[in-house]
Amino acid sequence: MIPIRNRKKTLEVTVEEMRSFAFIYIEKYAPSKQQLKTYLLKKYIKTSISNVKKQDVKNLIDIVLIDLEKNKFINDKFYSNSKARSMIQRGNSINKIRNYLIGKGIKDELIKDTVNQITEKNSDQDFFSAIKICKKKRIGPARVEENRSLFYKKDISLLARNGFDFETSKRVMEIKKDEYDKIIKLL
Repeated sequence: MIPIRNRKKTLEVTVEEMRSFAFIYIEKYAPSKQQLKTYLLKKYIKTSISNVKKQDVKNLIDIVLIDLEKNKFINDKFYSNSKARSMIQRGNSINKIRNYLIGKGIKDELIKDTVNQITEKNSDQDFFSAIKICKKKRIGPARVEENRSLFYKKDISLLARNGFDFETSKRVMEIKKDEYDKIIKLL
C-alpha cells in the first residue's frame, strides 16, 4: 500500500470547500449573512488548517459571502421580512421580532424597514399578536370569567415576557369575553 501524503491545502481549495459548506448550510437553514459567516468561521477554526492564517480565512469567508450575496443565495432583507412574517403569524410582538433580528446580525436599517412595513400594514399589530398569545396560552380574556382577576398579574407578566408593553397588555386584559370571541373569529 502506498501511504497517502498530507496535501497542503491551498487557498483555492479552501475557497471551494467553503463554498460547498456554505451551499449545504444555506440549503438546510436559510440563514442570514451573519449566521453563515459565524458558521463558516467556526467550521474552519475547528478544522485548524495549518498553513492558512485566521485573518486569511476571514478574508476568504468575506469573499464567499460577497459572491453568495451577488448571486442572491443570501439576502438579509428577504430574511428579515420572511422571519418577521412568520413571527407575526405565531403572535410575537414587534419588540420580540426586533430583538430576534438584532440577534441574527441584521443591520439596523433593514430592521427599521421591516418594522415600518409591519406597522404600515396594521398599525395595531401588537394588540392582535397579544390576542393570539392569549388564545394560545389560554390567558386573559380566554380564561373563565371567575378566574381572570385571580390570574391578572400572572397574565400581564406573561405578556410582558413576550415583548408587549404595559398599555397593550392592559388593553388586552380588559377585553370582555364576547368581544374577544369576535376578534378571534376575525383572526
